[in-house]
Amino acid sequence: MQDKETTEKPNLPIWQIVNMSIGFFGIQHGFEIQFARMSSIYEKLGAQPNEIPLLWLAAPATGLLVQPIIGYMSDKTWIPSLKMRRRPYFFLGAILGTLALFFMPNSSSLWMAAGLLWVLDASLNITMEPFRAFVADRQNSKQRPTGYALQSLMIGLGTILGNYIASISLIEFFPSLAESGHSAMHLSFYLCGIIFLASVLYTVFTTTEEPPENLEEIRQARSRGIGPAIKSWATETASCYTQMPPVMKRLALIQFFTWMGLFCMWMYYSVAVPHNVFGASDPHSDAYEQGVRFAAHTTMIRGMATPIFALMIPFIVRYLGRAYTHGLALLLAGVGLLSIPFIHEPSLLYLPMIAAGIGWASIVSMPYVILVEHLPKNQYGIYMGIFNMFIVIPEILVSLGLGGAIMGLLENNRAYGVAFGGGLLLVAALLTPTLRRFEPVVEKATPEPQLAGS
Repeated sequence: MQDKETTEKPNLPIWQIVNMSIGFFGIQHGFEIQFARMSSIYEKLGAQPNEIPLLWLAAPATGLLVQPIIGYMSDKTWIPSLKMRRRPYFFLGAILGTLALFFMPNSSSLWMAAGLLWVLDASLNITMEPFRAFVADRQNSKQRPTGYALQSLMIGLGTILGNYIASISLIEFFPSLAESGHSAMHLSFYLCGIIFLASVLYTVFTTTEEPPENLEEIRQARSRGIGPAIKSWATETASCYTQMPPVMKRLALIQFFTWMGLFCMWMYYSVAVPHNVFGASDPHSDAYEQGVRFAAHTTMIRGMATPIFALMIPFIVRYLGRAYTHGLALLLAGVGLLSIPFIHEPSLLYLPMIAAGIGWASIVSMPYVILVEHLPKNQYGIYMGIFNMFIVIPEILVSLGLGGAIMGLLENNRAYGVAFGGGLLLVAALLTPTLRRFEPVVEKATPEPQLAGS
């Protein structure tokens, strides 16, 4: 399969691979502004630490519902007049997500904020899910590590700018904005929404797609109507579940612990810093706001570490292999998060966030590089949807269990909540070397591919 695919798909120029990845730069702004601000919005609206996980349920629950459906639909979509397959989903999700980002800072109650988070995360999933399959559609096996590494690069750059926006007051830079009557928090959401929409539209209009190989099958399914299509989706999804490649089953376990750990970080880091490092107790105080902004600032540093390590991944893989590279990154991230409760000097927070950035670069690329060569080409979308369910299911378990049970054991200490996530990442790191046997033999003799045109 690997050799055949290489001959069928020529190497793409680097600028085409970059254009395919720009949308991820915008998508990450949607994620980063919510990671930087949602828990603080909840606390400002009266939420307690043990209530925050349930309020975050929207993030994984929408993924569970949306990802497999959108993955299946994008597999079965082809619009001849527009020559589009995955891109209509990019466009729709970007429009809905931008609207949610504009309404979010105006939330007047906990449940309004939580409801808008449902809309936002559903939209981000509609946009993001087909992006993974988009790379597999357009690139051959040798270029895929480069394609996914560039996605990591764009995610890292989006993390940097998104958190920079969250860490500053735009009104201080542009005093005339004060006349709008909106706070700095409002303006940061608005700007992230604009960048999200513009970046995704750039990818939509600067990239092309080829008709799927099973085009005739898609046309026949469309002619049969929506009822048989739904039945076909359910049947095919169930079949894919039962026929998952062994490497996917092993990755599922690793993803389980990885994303439980990350979810703990996202929920609690932005509020752990103002409470545990800046000593703030009132969510409406200046010290609290300074802590939230500094958390975003250190997360920006995490984002700087991500693209640097992403560019190093092909070289590290050449010597360590894919599995050991991923395991090392998870190990560093886990140790970093475990250190959070012991840090009381703000400047020391840079170290664990750099470690988390290294882990993040690998998390958003290496599992997909390891998996995609074991999947049928005409089912990339549906398998990616199923695979991403191994992200959202553990997050749902955290949302339902961390508040009442685990946070009770941790005495509602937000920093301990982050450290608990670090421990879960260490478990994932210990499991990762078992993926070594699924790596292609050719990798031992052949260096990992470099960027096209370099």
